[in-house]
Amino acid sequence: MTAVPVAGATETPAATAMVEAVGVRKSFGRTEVLKGIDLTVRPGEVTCLVGPSGSGKSTFLRCINHLETIDSGRLSVNGHLVGYRQRGDRLYELKPAEVAAKRRDIGMVFQRFNLFPHMTALQNIMHAPVLVRGESRKAARQQAEQLLERVGLAGREHHYPSQLSGGQQQRVAIARALAMQPPLMLFDEPTSALDPELVGEVLDVMKGLARDGMTMVVVTHEMGFAREVGDSVYFMDDGVVVESGTPTEILENPRHERTRAFLSKVL
Repeated sequence: MTAVPVAGATETPAATAMVEAVGVRKSFGRTEVLKGIDLTVRPGEVTCLVGPSGSGKSTFLRCINHLETIDSGRLSVNGHLVGYRQRGDRLYELKPAEVAAKRRDIGMVFQRFNLFPHMTALQNIMHAPVLVRGESRKAARQQAEQLLERVGLAGREHHYPSQLSGGQQQRVAIARALAMQPPLMLFDEPTSALDPELVGEVLDVMKGLARDGMTMVVVTHEMGFAREVGDSVYFMDDGVVVESGTPTEILENPRHERTRAFLSKVL
């Protein structure tokens, strides 16, 4: 059982935080990818992680739902540790089945759509509620149809991924994540694999989720989305949070020279 040093003295993070990261560190071999990340996301907020490729954004996102383990620090979702239990001043990794149970409350949308190619859009969305949550096929089907309508894909229920555009596949992937009714959604550059003309349809769905009050952490290079929808923006570089604040503070009035240099190339 892996033990991880705990950062911070409190036994449990603030109940008002949906995501709470304190001193999170992560290395791959001798390369330290995360060098002490502190971040707080409150319920209903949209937090955008921006920065150059290789800055640790996607790795941090994967740590939130324990797709990657952390080397030290603390990460919690909705007041509960994800992937670990605490004993004294150490964290011990949970068994895989326990991790999977905790992960049910965290939806994640990846760069690549990762849909099951042999399943229709409807079947892709129904799969986890039936298999993991034990829902009846009737209830899961009804929910899947509603979600397809929500993401603008009513009438595409029986289309296979190969029959859908990239933007449509990504919208199915969003609906599939929503089918587990998670209180938190993670998006890892969800438009980066799309042709430019398809980006807008995915961002529109995400904007709708934000209007509905979904808590979201979004790794993105879409600065317009971050400015319009984000409640907070964290600029990361070389495994650290260089600065954070509101979209206006970070995107229009950055304090740090590294942030200004990055934005000068992407805005």
